[in-house]
Amino acid sequence: MSETSGAPSRREFIGTAAAIGAAGAAAAALAGCSGSGGPLSQHADYPYPALLDTAPDGPVLKAGLIGCGGRGTGAARQFLGAGPNLELIALADVFEDRLESCRASIREHRGVEVPDENCFLGFDAYERLIDSGVDVVLIATPPYFRPVHFEAAVNAGKHVFMEKPVAVDPVGARSIMATARRADSRGLCVVTGTQRRHQRDYVATFRQVAAGLIGEITGANCYWNQGQLWYKTRERGWSDMEWMIRDWVNWCWLSGDHIVEQHVHNLDVINWFAGSHPIQAVGFGGRHRRVTGDQYDFFSVDFIHADNMHEHSMCRQIDGCARNVSEFVMGTTGYTNCQNKIWDLEGRLVWEYPYPLNEEGESTGRVAVDPYDQEHIDLVTAIRTGTPFNEAENTAISTLCAIMGRISAYTGREVIWDEMMNSDLRLGPDRIALGPVDLPVVVPVPGTE
Repeated sequence: MSETSGAPSRREFIGTAAAIGAAGAAAAALAGCSGSGGPLSQHADYPYPALLDTAPDGPVLKAGLIGCGGRGTGAARQFLGAGPNLELIALADVFEDRLESCRASIREHRGVEVPDENCFLGFDAYERLIDSGVDVVLIATPPYFRPVHFEAAVNAGKHVFMEKPVAVDPVGARSIMATARRADSRGLCVVTGTQRRHQRDYVATFRQVAAGLIGEITGANCYWNQGQLWYKTRERGWSDMEWMIRDWVNWCWLSGDHIVEQHVHNLDVINWFAGSHPIQAVGFGGRHRRVTGDQYDFFSVDFIHADNMHEHSMCRQIDGCARNVSEFVMGTTGYTNCQNKIWDLEGRLVWEYPYPLNEEGESTGRVAVDPYDQEHIDLVTAIRTGTPFNEAENTAISTLCAIMGRISAYTGREVIWDEMMNSDLRLGPDRIALGPVDLPVVVPVPGTE
């Protein structure tokens, strides 16, 4: 790993057009079907989750967790609490301290002891976990690793919970699309970490929009503006690879930058409500305050859909600035915040989500089941009721939209969807192993080719 002050080439950030092969072509055709035919036509067959308070009983489902950090630990605990007869029997991580911390949390909060023989370490640990007798694989590794882990799980016939985003580059996103099709053909259920699609107020609002309450969608805005995210200062004895993985959320090749890793939530909501994905992006961004890594602090992107609908996307991770995490969709007869309210064009409230009431008869302002729990309830319910449910393609498309916006900001260029569906861009070093990383540290400078 070496610092470099030279301006990076356009190819380093966008790749070149490449033949994508049979699997990639199938994924391209599938992604193209999302189209932009208007909200009513696009929403007709949307697979709504069951949204039960707890998953139904059934035969024991055994899960294994790949990636034992904070999000993985939370996902494992949420899976175990989703219903009866659920077990966590295996853990996999690169670092022993992360695995043991997760193991202790599961023991403390769920009373589950994962046996020593099912605790796997190393970059190949996921292979041994998948072969350990699990029915469900929980994938919460840094996003760079998710396409490979997802493919291995599906090839082995496992149901999957996979965190968002599902990739960091176009090649990885297209791999997810192809694997998603394979999961469909095998009758596997896949839930991704886009909690808003499992959040009862968002789902209810979406139903109203799909029924035409705001008319045809004409524009959208989405935001994830917050303070500085966490980072890890390099410690004595850490190799390049160990530091980067422990600090993964600050490195583009591991996280995709925060427009991909975090803002994908909001971009996915707009894709969901609009019934289409952007086909063009023009954006900008910059880095002023970040402490580690090679990423930007902020992005602002104008996304354009095929029907010429514009969607403004804004995300920032800087302390001391205005905060806003929200979505907004405008239609021909009204508008919505996507979460719980719809207004007409004169600003009159025409619909509001009915939250549960407290003992005093007042609205709690919260859904009955936390969406982090709900997504696992929905996964187990789909498996046990034999209901086809697979979110991987939608999340891959939203991930690729975020990548398109990132690349536009990094290069200063207009970037189109077809470039993403044909780009050979792969991020990351040639060799994944603890030790030195042969990868220059480059902060993108737009307008230089």
